Amino acid sequence: MSETDGQRSEGAHPSTVSGRANFAWQRLPYVVALVLAIAGVGYTNISHQPLVGYWEFLALAIAVVCVVTKWSELDTKQAQFRLIWTQALHWVAVLVTMNIMLVSGVQQLLPTPATSLVLLTLLALGTFLAGLSLLSPQICFLGIAMGAAVPALSWLKQSVIFFLLAAVFLVGIGMTFWLSYGRAAAPHNTEDQVEA
Repeated sequence: MSETDGQRSEGAHPSTVSGRANFAWQRLPYVVALVLAIAGVGYTNISHQPLVGYWEFLALAIAVVCVVTKWSELDTKQAQFRLIWTQALHWVAVLVTMNIMLVSGVQQLLPTPATSLVLLTLLALGTFLAGLSLLSPQICFLGIAMGAAVPALSWLKQSVIFFLLAAVFLVGIGMTFWLSYGRAAAPHNTEDQVEA
């Protein structure tokens, strides 16, 4: 290998690493928002207490993500101003709808875990619609992922025993094969040692 080939391969490595780091850094707000949404529903299901302020904070955080991710694509101050106001009105509507669900008369009709799932559904719908208005597939996917988390979390809560039994079954099968493989491999090792 020549010096120029070595320099090219060395030069390609840092750009690949920085490209991956840049890609991960750009996707970080979406991943954090999704993790926070699922953690909020999980905590509510465990504690049986609604996290009203948490959902409002998460809606505002997603609104900020929507504005920040599209800000650099806009050239004029007028477009940036329009982005801020349209997103502000959109997320105020989402927050008002979420707070309507928290009115005592409405909240008495739903148990606490169901209230959190409804709030996550409204947040997912607001996120998806914001992604549509911004023509952002990442924000749309975030909304779809949060919406898909609602039935997944309710199904998971009902299926915990099934998952525990499946895990015990898989561990048992794994131990059986591992022990069988260990016994089958043991005679071959002794024969190899005798021949040596």
